[in-house]
Amino acid sequence: MTSRRQPRGPRLPAWTATLTWKAAVFITVMCCALAALLGALVHVSVTNQTVGQARDRALSHLDEVTERYEAGDRLGPGAGVDPVGLPSRLRDLAVNGQRGTMVAAHDSRPTMWAAGPADGGRAIAVQVDYAQGARTIDGLDRAILGSSVLAIGATLLVGAFAVTRVTRRLHQTALVARRISAGDLDARVEDPHARPDDTGFPRHQDEVAAVAGALDTMASTLQGKLLSEQRFTADVAHELRTPLTGLHAAAELLPPGRPTELVRDRVAALRTLTEDLLEISRLDAKSEAVDLDAHQLAPLAERVVRFSGEGTELVVVRDVCVDTDRRRLERVLGNLVANAHKHGRPPVLVTVDGPVVSVRDHGDGYPEYLVEHGPQRFRTEGTSKGSSKGHGLGLTIALGQAAVLGARLTFSNAADGGAVATLRLPYETAGDGEEPGTGHGGT
Repeated sequence: MTSRRQPRGPRLPAWTATLTWKAAVFITVMCCALAALLGALVHVSVTNQTVGQARDRALSHLDEVTERYEAGDRLGPGAGVDPVGLPSRLRDLAVNGQRGTMVAAHDSRPTMWAAGPADGGRAIAVQVDYAQGARTIDGLDRAILGSSVLAIGATLLVGAFAVTRVTRRLHQTALVARRISAGDLDARVEDPHARPDDTGFPRHQDEVAAVAGALDTMASTLQGKLLSEQRFTADVAHELRTPLTGLHAAAELLPPGRPTELVRDRVAALRTLTEDLLEISRLDAKSEAVDLDAHQLAPLAERVVRFSGEGTELVVVRDVCVDTDRRRLERVLGNLVANAHKHGRPPVLVTVDGPVVSVRDHGDGYPEYLVEHGPQRFRTEGTSKGSSKGHGLGLTIALGQAAVLGARLTFSNAADGGAVATLRLPYETAGDGEEPGTGHGGT
């Protein structure tokens, strides 16, 4: 039994995932909660004090009125027995022999009532104007609300400014990390908070500065190790050239025969590998210089196809003139075609469609690691014929030379089988329209 995934709700905008937005929401919620708590405490305290003062005045007045009532004197204004407007709950309390107070509206004005028992099951009551106390509490509530809004706004602005400074440094650190991942080993964060002070001692660093400093240290260490490996590769290749030259000359002097052919074949393979290593070392050192010139793309591809031998077809959908280095471009296309023949199955199809050249075989396709991460030197995942594994140095050199040309080389697998390498050359479309195609070509 398979369970169906519940559809997700509407997705929030991308900016809501930023640390600045989350910090702003957190600061706002905490400020609102703190302002509400403090406001409630102040409101309750002032209200109790104001009501208590009004209650004391009302009870004192009630004592005076009660003495007058018992003495048979005139009660005076604001006092009476069962006066009009006396709250029923307070009257019931007084009739039962108890004294009490209550705030209620009388003639549309807030009034503090105080009542006590009188003879004949009646209640004697007094009223004290409570309008001033009510205005005091209302003014206090408005002041609390206004000051809370101002405090929340000011805190939010200051907090957003502080958080933005931190997030800007984090963004810069992430940007440098992406540049390092893309191959720019000279990229550094150089956070000023991570530098030593004028005395040469390290500063007290925050967490962002510690991360930035660790990233710079990692990049420097990685760059040093890669440069050491590149120098080692170049030195090995240079040292191998002299003995290989001697071996090649000696192999030419051997008598004809099957053993001689095997020796010459292995010596040629070693010389090719040495030259490939030297070429990779130059690409790693970024010491290659391009010799740009205007070339029609279809004749270049046709020359590569002709030199590759049988089993290679050329299709020209649209030919264009590109500014490129002919030797390097032929090197790239030649490596792609050679890889397709070595690890794929014929026919190998080279297609020229404007500034895009694709090389496709009909084998089992590239392995997943190569499609996702690109070619890796000497990585081997099977060497059976018909499997386009792409191991060795050919695709690595093609990728490096394409980068020197400013082109983009990608690897994918066709839906109906076969490996596809796509080379996109830099090209600016002419203002008067596209250049005409040259039709279709053959092998």
